[in-house]
Amino acid sequence: MWDLKIINGKVVSSGYVNEHTLYIKDGKIGAVTSEDNGEEASRVIDASGKYVLPGLIDTHVHSRDPGPTYKEDFAHSSRAAAAGGITSIFEMPNTTPPVDGPEHFDLQHQNLQSKAYVDFGLWGICLGSLNNHQIQALNEKGVIGFKFFWGYAVHSETYQLIYNYKPGMENVIAPFNDGDVFEMMQEVAQTGKIFAVHAENNDLIQTMTSLVEKKGGRSYEDLIAGRPDLAELLTVNTGIELAKASGVRFHVLHVSSEAGVKAVKRAQEEGYPVTVETCPHYLFLSNEDYPEIGPQMKVYPPVKYKQDQEGIWAGIKDGTISHVCSDHAPHTEEEKEGDLWSIPAGMCGVESMASLMLNAVNQGEISITDFVRLMAEEPARMFGIYPQKGSLQPGTDADITIVDLDQEMIIQKENLHSKSKVTAFDGFAVKGVPTETIVRGAIVMQNGEITGDKGYGRLVKPVVNKQKQVQP
Repeated sequence: MWDLKIINGKVVSSGYVNEHTLYIKDGKIGAVTSEDNGEEASRVIDASGKYVLPGLIDTHVHSRDPGPTYKEDFAHSSRAAAAGGITSIFEMPNTTPPVDGPEHFDLQHQNLQSKAYVDFGLWGICLGSLNNHQIQALNEKGVIGFKFFWGYAVHSETYQLIYNYKPGMENVIAPFNDGDVFEMMQEVAQTGKIFAVHAENNDLIQTMTSLVEKKGGRSYEDLIAGRPDLAELLTVNTGIELAKASGVRFHVLHVSSEAGVKAVKRAQEEGYPVTVETCPHYLFLSNEDYPEIGPQMKVYPPVKYKQDQEGIWAGIKDGTISHVCSDHAPHTEEEKEGDLWSIPAGMCGVESMASLMLNAVNQGEISITDFVRLMAEEPARMFGIYPQKGSLQPGTDADITIVDLDQEMIIQKENLHSKSKVTAFDGFAVKGVPTETIVRGAIVMQNGEITGDKGYGRLVKPVVNKQKQVQP
């Protein structure tokens, strides 16, 4: 007898939509058949009128655990992921302590394991000379990729990131130079894994912000002026050139500008292994929304102009942008109230992301097969976990997201499962909702209710060919 059978659903996989029945046993997909052959199962889900998808993946989550867990912790973020149809999340490494070596990798694995409602991967952090010697060991431990916070300073004792660096700060290591970055890339290139960057040029930001401050600027337009698209473009272009020389797989995180997308597209057309992601706030918001939404939409890089939004959508549609992720980074409501210039950047995103993108399917911006490519298949391939994740192939993990494209919902911050409730999308009406989240055969969310157990989630490790990328 099968453990679970899913019948009457429209199964979306590898660019096709077919009416199939899925059979699940011992956490794995056992069979996918064109007709229900009548075999019994302990539990049956009738997915009539719904779409059955490979489990969705969020590659960019900041749960702040360990760290400032009064804002968020992994138990809450992974519950929020389950509620939002996400079956695997990749946790960012800027925690306390950071995931900068094998010892801290093991500590973080143990910490998150006990709290996980869904499966998870761990990013490793790049800190230049502070941990270049640890990169290979982190790779062996099984990090999902390596992240470098380009332009950020580092505390000399705790190795914590300094988000608003000013020259002359005590106990602070200034942002790394391009030579340092090249050495990091050379180390990561030997692992075959992604070198991902927060792409903002610190020198330009320091200068532009100073000019804005001198004239007393405090508006949202001033915020963009202090962190313009040029800050992103400079870092993207520098990163691409260093990646060409080092052979590393270069990935641009949360692209926010049309210029950034076009730069990546040019590199891709030349045959280089350069990829880029974006987030719902860059797809569905622009500077024009700030008067209504307010400080809740402050993120770094900042949401910019309609032209940038349109350029990012163009990158989604022509395949330049590999996938969509949340950059889930909660703060408390109290922290997000006050002067725009001084409040922190970031908001909740892991729970609302899928519904926002499904709404885009209903609006004709993308197809349901595009949705699966952007939210499951391509992330799994990029990070070396396909077909274990991101597919519906027999023998793979039974990670499945079932969605109802006809169901309507209003996103309400008080209903979010995160510890903090800050979102720019409070009050947004969407059509298209995940109704079941299944992780390795276990139903962890059904019809909005969490049905899974804390601690069920497991660490996901990539399988990557350790070979330097071949340049064209």
